[in-house]
This record gives sequence, C-alpha cells and structure tokens, in this order.
Amino acid sequence: MPPPQPIPAGWRLLWEELAPPPAAFSGPGAASSRAAGGPGLALVLRLLLLPLLGAAALPGARSRLHSRRVLDTVVSEPGPGLPWYSRVVYVDDQVTYVYTSGMKRAEPYTVWMAQNEGLEFWDEVTWWGLRFQKWYNVSLTTLGQLYNQSEGFHIIQTIYGCDLREDNTTWGVYQDSYDGRDFLTFDKETMTWVAADIGAQISKRRWDAEVLDNQRWKRYLEEKCIPWLRSSLEYGKETLQRKVRPTARVSDRSSHDGLTTLSCKVSGFYPRDITVTWLRNGESRQQETYSEGILPSGDGTYQTWVTMEIDPKIKGHYSCHVEHESLSEPLSVSWEPNKNLIPTVAGVITAAVLIVVIIGVVVWKKKHPGKKGDGYAVAQANDQGSSGSDLSAQA
Repeated sequence: MPPPQPIPAGWRLLWEELAPPPAAFSGPGAASSRAAGGPGLALVLRLLLLPLLGAAALPGARSRLHSRRVLDTVVSEPGPGLPWYSRVVYVDDQVTYVYTSGMKRAEPYTVWMAQNEGLEFWDEVTWWGLRFQKWYNVSLTTLGQLYNQSEGFHIIQTIYGCDLREDNTTWGVYQDSYDGRDFLTFDKETMTWVAADIGAQISKRRWDAEVLDNQRWKRYLEEKCIPWLRSSLEYGKETLQRKVRPTARVSDRSSHDGLTTLSCKVSGFYPRDITVTWLRNGESRQQETYSEGILPSGDGTYQTWVTMEIDPKIKGHYSCHVEHESLSEPLSVSWEPNKNLIPTVAGVITAAVLIVVIIGVVVWKKKHPGKKGDGYAVAQANDQGSSGSDLSAQA
C-alpha cells in the first residue's frame, strides 16, 4: 500500500462557486429544473437534517438567527435510498436544492427556489456537483489510507455556510468529519485548520501552507455566502420569516421518593429557536431543568417539553417561562397545585359515593326480591346468578 497522502485541497475550492461553469452546461439543450423527488432521497434528507437542525439552533430567542448550510456526504458503500455522493443545501430548516450522484442534476426542493432561480443557476450548481463528485471519490480512498482502512462502510461529511442575525452580525463555519468523528475545522480568524486527531495533522500541514486558498475561504464565509442567504430569505420570506406564537401547558405527576415532576409542553411555534425554563418564586431554575429537545410538530411548527422535579413539601410559586421572537413579552404559565388537586379530590369523592349507592341497591334487592315500586319494577337475577340489575321504566 502506498504511503498516506494529505487530503487534496480540492474540496476547499468552493469559493469558486461564484465563477460561471463551462458553456457546455448552460446551453439550450440543458435539462430544465424541477422539484426534486424520489423515495430514496427522502431517507437521505431525514438522516442529514436531524443533526443539522440541532446545530443551527442557538439559545436565546430575542435576536433571530438565519443560516445557510451546504452539506456534502460521501459513503463507501451506497445502497437503496443512499447515494454514494449527495449535496444538500438549506436555509434555516428548509432544503433549497439537492444534488446526488444518482440524479446527476441539481434540482430545487422548494417552489420558491424553482420560481426565482433560472436555468443558468441550476447549470452552475450542477457543474459544481459533478466536479466535487469526482473529487470526493479520490478523497475517500485517501482517508482510507490515512487510517489504514481498506474495507467496510465509511462516510465523509462536510458542512459549511454562514449565519445572519437581525442585528446584521454574521458568522461563518466550516467543519468536516470522517466516520462520524471530527477531522478538520477551519478557523477563519487565523485562516488555519484545526486537526481533530493525528491522522488529520497530515492534511492540516498541507492546507495551512496554502495561504491563498485560506484567504478565499475566509472571503467566501464572510462575504459571498451572506448575499446568497439574503436572496433565499427574500425568495422564501412567507415561510422563512413568518412568526407563529407558541402555546404552553403545565402538568404534574408523582415521581420517586415523594417528589413531584412538573412538565411544561410548549408547541405550535415558529421559528425553531426558543427559550423555555421553570421559575421558582420568579428565579430561573435552569440547572434543575431537563429539556426533551425541540422537535417538528408535523405541521411546519415545533414543540418541546421541559420538566423539573420538586419537593411538594417545600412551598414556592412555580411557573413555566417562555421566550420566543413571536412574543412581545415572555409567556408565563403558573403551576397551581390546589387547582390540580381539586379534580383529584372530587374524583375520589364521586367514586366513593357511587360505590355506596351500588352497595345500597344490591342490599335492597336482596331484601325485596321482585317487589314493585311506584312506576318501576326490579328484575330478578338471571339464571346464572348475576348480581347485575335492570331498572326499566314502566309504560
């Protein structure tokens, strides 16, 4: 086996995406854009977007974050629904376009992208997809050599893009991984690469020496990515910039050792970023709060659950505190144990009264078998000795 070589710098030339592709890809014979589809691609998107949505969220909901991400994925053993190379580009939580080795053509994934970008754009991003498809084939082999691997399932994932807040502050990010472990991360402030392990050190030394490429990467993350993000936000503003208010509901249940678990379910909100915590006597109990994470509701909004264990013998006022950019002021829902107790006590009393009434009826029937009352008759027990009774009105 030949000695391992550093990862080629080719995957760092993404700044050239602004350059026009060869004319062969933009002629009148090029295929027209259409909505991406296929059952296999849906699986790929589910696998890729779940971790990314979590990565895009930031604590604090007052200053809204918008993001654009490009995710490249390469697998050594493709299968049904999993092409060996795919590129998924998304803004916030919306996939904007997709390219895979099976499709061989970049295609829009939203109506607003299909309506606002012309044939030249789709020819260009298709050209870049084809170019990186060839490059990643070499990279997968090189990484196998770096880690002395020749067989089995292996995966490369690269994610890069930019963030934009409402106050116009921006941020850029680039990170790649191999077999689910970090490999290299770009530090755009120092324009150097951070290696995650010994194997990545070989590529880091090579990449750090390519100053011109690193300058272009910094310029791409800080300057060129943001205009594309702004364009997408304008194209899809009815979806991406909408605000939907959350609703909150609190409940409780008995827990271990005499403790009580308070639960706050917050649902129906958009965008995804939200802050939910429990307060005791107006003070945040963030360290004692457990979050179930933020999940899609299935209708284009999100939901989350936040719980906290308390000792009911320790008196205090507990409330669920919600901050979201759709709210002009925080939403607060109080937990009131007395109100929660009333339905329980009422239920117990009702059950006890019902039991007494049933026992009284059974005893009365045994003492007065078949006796008629005013307008009513008590039926005799059936042949099987059932203790059930039919009370039927006389005509």
